[in-house]
Amino acid sequence: MKNHFATYNQSLALKELGFNEPCFGLYAPPSKTVFLHHYGLLSAKEQILAPLKSQVFEFFRGYKLTVVIEDYLDDYEVKIVEWTLSDDRITHEFPNRFDSWGDAESAAIDKLIEIVKMK
Repeated sequence: MKNHFATYNQSLALKELGFNEPCFGLYAPPSKTVFLHHYGLLSAKEQILAPLKSQVFEFFRGYKLTVVIEDYLDDYEVKIVEWTLSDDRITHEFPNRFDSWGDAESAAIDKLIEIVKMK
């Protein structure tokens, strides 16, 4: 089930970007393990929310960023589409493909974080 959550480092970066949606899990530093339903054990400042990957992709749609993952017989390709005010779009393509859907999702999240931090 842990593959459904953003990684610890991704969750930390998302916190810095202002992600603050209700989540099923959280990371309790220094542990990099997802804990489920442990709200109230740590102060909000101490806890790092552990969002589901689907929540992360929804969060970035607020930045006009959409992820497309295509499966070519277990060879996964990722594209990130960035919509602009003029209804043009910028496509961020990855130079390599990925061995699993989870690897593709994780790479996409890392790239989304990078794109937003550069703005």
